[in-house]
Amino acid sequence: MFASLLIFTLTVRFSLGQTSRLPLVINTWPFKNATATAWGVLLSGGSVLDAVEKGCARCEMEQCDGSVGYGGSPDEHGETTLDAMIMNGDTMDVGAVADLRRIKNAIGVARAVMEHTEHTLLVGESASVFAENMGFIAEDLTTNRSLNIFSQWLKGNCQPNYRKNVFPDPKKSCGPYKPMATMKQNTRAQHANVHSHDTIGMIALDQDGHVAAGTSTNGLTHKVPGRVGDSPIVGAGAYADSSAGAAAATGDGDVMMRFLPSYLAVELMRAGADPSAACKTAISRIKRHYSDFFGAIICANTTGHYGAACNKAPGFSQFHYMVSNPKLVPPFLETENCF
Repeated sequence: MFASLLIFTLTVRFSLGQTSRLPLVINTWPFKNATATAWGVLLSGGSVLDAVEKGCARCEMEQCDGSVGYGGSPDEHGETTLDAMIMNGDTMDVGAVADLRRIKNAIGVARAVMEHTEHTLLVGESASVFAENMGFIAEDLTTNRSLNIFSQWLKGNCQPNYRKNVFPDPKKSCGPYKPMATMKQNTRAQHANVHSHDTIGMIALDQDGHVAAGTSTNGLTHKVPGRVGDSPIVGAGAYADSSAGAAAATGDGDVMMRFLPSYLAVELMRAGADPSAACKTAISRIKRHYSDFFGAIICANTTGHYGAACNKAPGFSQFHYMVSNPKLVPPFLETENCF
């Protein structure tokens, strides 16, 4: 009888040790309410897709720090447009939208693309029409705050902007611009800082290790109209595979999307790397080519272990992100030192 009791006790301890890190919610930046919303969905029996959608939607409606949702990051025309993506790590299904206009719930539209079309990504005005047809409400995404950002930018001769190899000189003028006959080989301008990042990236795992990931953003402030960054691009902004884990990136999307850091991190975890090492390798790959780029990535494997990494850049030496699991309730703020 004693032997049976011992085996039972060891089995229970082993089981608790294996599952105590799950479920898990992790997201970029100190967006506590988004984390808490996603965590609540999981605890109430919702799916990981529900958790990611509701968590990101909370950020969209609260506008977080202005980098997500309506009323932030106006483009060169003063308009706010949205990008979002959601991925099912069980089925590898993805829905995404980019350059979405008039619709506040971008992550919801992304899920509608996944569940009501055979497509992966819809963009621009056609994405907005699709959303309206799916029952989403068309609303003005402009606010007094975004109008003020835009007007101050115009008063400052449209500085900074993302034009190059054009005339008149984009460092002194608002344009309109024309291409220069001879292109200059200049280094990439450094626009990004900790207050101008452009994403919430979220990962959710349930008790059984099912995983989903998603992103939502209003893009870069003063971007060229039509610009799409890494957020809605599969493998760049986020990636999820329930056989390996998930990752989500944030920062200078124009650079980061060229390296598919989220996909790389998940594949490294599949090969046996722990999440912190996988994140660091993904950042290092970009750093070789763009030493001063602004960016970070979060990673989680199917056992609920997680990590993060960020590139040390001017004004950015630490990266803050949120975590909630059975050991960290309510949501806990984690800080990663950049390298």
